[in-house]
Amino acid sequence: MNLGVAATVGLTVGLAELPDKTMIATLIMGTRVRPLYVWIGASIGFVVHMAIAVLAGKLLLLLPHTALEIVVTILFFAGAAYLFFVTEEEEEEKGEKEAEAEKPGTGLKVVFGAFWVIFLAEFGDLSQILVANLTAKTGDPWATFAGASIALVIVAGLGAYGGKALLRVLPLALLRKGSALVLLGFGLYSLWLVVR
Repeated sequence: MNLGVAATVGLTVGLAELPDKTMIATLIMGTRVRPLYVWIGASIGFVVHMAIAVLAGKLLLLLPHTALEIVVTILFFAGAAYLFFVTEEEEEEKGEKEAEAEKPGTGLKVVFGAFWVIFLAEFGDLSQILVANLTAKTGDPWATFAGASIALVIVAGLGAYGGKALLRVLPLALLRKGSALVLLGFGLYSLWLVVR
């Protein structure tokens, strides 16, 4: 397992997930019930999704090399466009609706509730597509899985324990634009690899 790949994937995925609706849902759930339970449930949900994403990325590796590079390039550009053009208000509204759907409870019920909110919300989400893409790009599924999973467990903890304070220091708009620029950079690099 390449630690450089894991660190790069972790940083990229963590940045992309911070301004996402699931971070907002985790933040809201964490203000209603014990944050520890929310963090555990959300973390399990994220790790399950990263396993699914890595498997999808391994399937992308079955494509011929040029086709793979084109798909990867398109997905990076699509992720950047999503972050540039979907407003923070839309993401906040989605996150609030997802958190509202989950009724407060205790212990195991909160863990399962947070897991299901993340599990359902993350299907086809930017971070899942990004991890599939990075798995195909790096060719190192274990490092990609480890880096993405660790980053998302940290993001879930930030959301559950201190999301409101984090958003006061780093505005959602700034996080979204920064993440979009990172993905745009990956897209441009991938495009360069296709046309060279």
